Amino acid sequence: MAASGEDPEAPAEELDVACGLENLPVSVWPPGAGPEPFQYTPNHVAGPGADTDPAQITFPGCTCRRAPCHPGTCSCLRREHNYDERSRLRHMASEAQCARPVFECNVLCQCPDHCRNRVVQRGLQFRLQVFRTEQKGWGLRTLECIPKGRFVCEYAGEVLGGSEVQRRIQSQTIHDSNYIIAVREHVWNGPVIETFVDPTHTGNVGRFLNHSCEPNLLMTPVRTDSMVPRLALFAARDILPEEELSYDYSGRFLNQMDREDQARLHEGTLRKPCYCGAQACAAFLPYDGSLYCPPEKPGISEEGKV
Repeated sequence: MAASGEDPEAPAEELDVACGLENLPVSVWPPGAGPEPFQYTPNHVAGPGADTDPAQITFPGCTCRRAPCHPGTCSCLRREHNYDERSRLRHMASEAQCARPVFECNVLCQCPDHCRNRVVQRGLQFRLQVFRTEQKGWGLRTLECIPKGRFVCEYAGEVLGGSEVQRRIQSQTIHDSNYIIAVREHVWNGPVIETFVDPTHTGNVGRFLNHSCEPNLLMTPVRTDSMVPRLALFAARDILPEEELSYDYSGRFLNQMDREDQARLHEGTLRKPCYCGAQACAAFLPYDGSLYCPPEKPGISEEGKV
C-alpha cells in the first residue's frame, strides 16, 4: 500500500492571527476556530478622509550619535524620559489624571535601535492569544506575566476623516460590532486634536480588546515619525498569565454616563450592555453620541469608542 502524503495524527499548524507580521505569533483558542477574516496590519494605514498619511515621515531626527538620548540634549526628549530603564512608561495616565505627550525617537534619529526612547515601535514583546469568551465574542489575553507600565500592543487600523466615520457609524445596525475609536487630545490653550481609527477590516490584535470598567490596560497616544499618534496600550498594573486584556473604551477610568447620555437613554437610544464582570461595572458600554451626528459645538465632545 502506498504511504499517504498526510499524517492523520500530525497536529494542525497553529493559526497566527498576525500572519507573521509581528515579532511574535498571536495564537487562537480554541484550536481549529478563528475570528472572521480581516487584513492584518501592525501599523496604521491611511483610510478615506485622512488628513495625513500615518506612514509619512514628518518629524526630524535627533543627533544623539555618540551619547545616549537624554532630556535637554535630545530633541525628542524635551523635559524628561518617557520610559525607565526597564522600558516601563514612567507616567501612567491613571496616576497623573491625564496622559502626558510621548514622542519616541524615529527612523531619522541617529541614536541606535536599542535607545531607551524606542519602545512602542519595537512591537509585541509578550505572547498574546485571541480567545473566545463566554459573552463578549472574541477577546485578547496574555500568555505570560506583564509588569505594570510595560507596552502591550497598539490599537491600529484605518485612520479616517470625520465624515467617513459618521458614514460608517450610521450604516451599522444594533447587531454590528463597532471597532471605531475616537481619540481627542486637548492641547493647552490650543485646538482639540482628533484621531479616528477603524480596525474593522484592516487592523491588528488591538481590535480584539474588550471593554472593562476596571481595565488592566491604559491607552496613551505615542508619536514616532509623524503627528498621527500610535494608540499604545500599557499595563495599568501587573498582569498575570491567561488574564484577559482590556481597556476603558471611554478613555476614562470610570464608565459613567453624563447628562447627554442620560437624555439619550430617556429618548429611547439603545446602548449595548457591558459584560466585563467588574465590581464597579456601569452595566452599559460607553457611548459617544458625537459620532452619530455632526457636532454642534466643535471642540467640545466626549471621548471614546461606542
